[in-house]
Amino acid sequence: MTTDVHKILVIHGPNLNMLGKREPDIYGTESLAEIDAWLRQRADAVNIELETFQTNHEGGIVEKIQEAMGRIDGLIINPAAYTHTSVAIRDAILLLDIPVIEVHLSNIYKRESFRHHSMIAGAVSAQISGLGAYGYIAALDALHSRLL
Repeated sequence: MTTDVHKILVIHGPNLNMLGKREPDIYGTESLAEIDAWLRQRADAVNIELETFQTNHEGGIVEKIQEAMGRIDGLIINPAAYTHTSVAIRDAILLLDIPVIEVHLSNIYKRESFRHHSMIAGAVSAQISGLGAYGYIAALDALHSRLL
């Protein structure tokens, strides 16, 4: 087993800063701060250096992905509403040569038809949808096992 510290970036897209307040029946009652705290606790337990980032702006997500090139070992991204519209985020992800996992709190395939299509899915290693906040932990564990 390697003792290298792997660096993982978590990007949270628009409106995720409102978790716990926004449609808790769909997105859960956990706040983004709680989710990030759970991720940090899990990352510390498995020797991962974790960075989290949230923005409501598409360009901010693109810039964060570009800045991550050559600096991180894995990416977890919940592009939120940009999942269904952003070629720019998809193109930025394609710049990376690392595993990338797309996460959604709700099952996007059980919701409105416009949410059934992900512009991001074809550019990522895997997609986790419908597990609520646990989806982030599952993504972190999957990246960790892939990076060992």
